[in-house]
Amino acid sequence: MSSTTDTAARAAAGTEAVVDLKGMWIGLAVLNGFYLVVRIYEQVFGWRAGLDSFAPEFQTYWMSILWTEIPLELISGIGLAGFLWKTRTRDFSNLAPREEMRRLVVEVQWLVVYAAAIYWGASFFTEQDGTWHMTVIRDTDFTPSHIIEFYMSYPIYSVIAVGGFFYAKTRLPYFSKGYSVAYLIVAIGPFMIIPNVGLNEWGHTFWFMEELFVAPLHWGFVFFGWMALGVFGVVLQLLMNIQRLIGKEGVALLTE
Repeated sequence: MSSTTDTAARAAAGTEAVVDLKGMWIGLAVLNGFYLVVRIYEQVFGWRAGLDSFAPEFQTYWMSILWTEIPLELISGIGLAGFLWKTRTRDFSNLAPREEMRRLVVEVQWLVVYAAAIYWGASFFTEQDGTWHMTVIRDTDFTPSHIIEFYMSYPIYSVIAVGGFFYAKTRLPYFSKGYSVAYLIVAIGPFMIIPNVGLNEWGHTFWFMEELFVAPLHWGFVFFGWMALGVFGVVLQLLMNIQRLIGKEGVALLTE
């Protein structure tokens, strides 16, 4: 409690460091370390216990993960959004420019961690899933690859997107005034891949298709996944506010 009070006091006094990347590096280390462990787990137990969904070991090593991760991710997303909303800044009139700049830097760090999470989910584990299903004939929709890809990595990047969006909405004056269309696209677009999973599994259940990424059944993944490019619009909005805070003279110094 005392550390939280000290942080708030430093922020109010304008003495807190404007650029502190410790949170970002911790987030990246935790995220990448976690997924490294997950990938090793897949390598060990994917072949040993993941080929027959009717085997007892499949329930032990894979379905237990599924039934654990889903409620944890749901609770984490709701809890994070609730915390950020409860602790929101209610009056921006007294927000010092230095503190606003610090918050803008924190928001950029949210986006960096989100980008790493998007890579793991929408690129690494997605590409891996195609390789897995071209190698192993599935006998269930809840394959080892899907349990990690659809029900772990996609919700994790969605939770991080919720955090970044709510941080901007509750801490930054520009985003508090309304809803950034660019940020809505970034946060909601890739999340919509999760409902699209239902269409994907229905199609693979009733149609015997090769696991080709160019198949029409997979177009929804591409459509929603590429909405992550809306991040460029969010970055432009952040840069616009940075320019407003540092003024023309500061911009001139940075470009010399």
